[in-house]
Amino acid sequence: MRPAILAVLAGVLFTAAACDSDAPVYETGAAPAPATSTTLPPPPDYSADTAKVCARLDKVFDGELDDFGAALGKMIAYKEAKKAAEATKAEKAAAAELRSAGAQIRKETAGAQDPEFKAAGETSARKLEASATDRAYLKRVKTPADLDKTLKPQFAEWLSPVAGFC
Repeated sequence: MRPAILAVLAGVLFTAAACDSDAPVYETGAAPAPATSTTLPPPPDYSADTAKVCARLDKVFDGELDDFGAALGKMIAYKEAKKAAEATKAEKAAAAELRSAGAQIRKETAGAQDPEFKAAGETSARKLEASATDRAYLKRVKTPADLDKTLKPQFAEWLSPVAGFC
């Protein structure tokens, strides 16, 4: 029996050696996994909810941020008139409007169905609130000409997280 097994093994080895070397080689006992076709479900469609949240954010931008602009206008007028105490009050009012805008953005985006939009709202809110606390950029605004070059980049920084959704 032993010579028969050796003869079969020798035949198998001889046949295997004679085969094309490009043929796939499998480990003994292991067969290739059958190909399976899995289709992923489509991602959720948040567009209708996002549009509603963006409409509410537009009201925040028109309200709180318009009030911020009005307070800045007063601050500049007081600075130009050399009324430091009034300028400081207007600066504090502008900062309060930023905090309020941040809180409103957080509130409106907290209920968003899209988790990325919700996170973007939180990021924008934190940026606005941080700028309300650290008002160094406002110290550089002394004239209307300073306003554009100082605030344009600030607005982009504050609102760019949510702007990608609205």
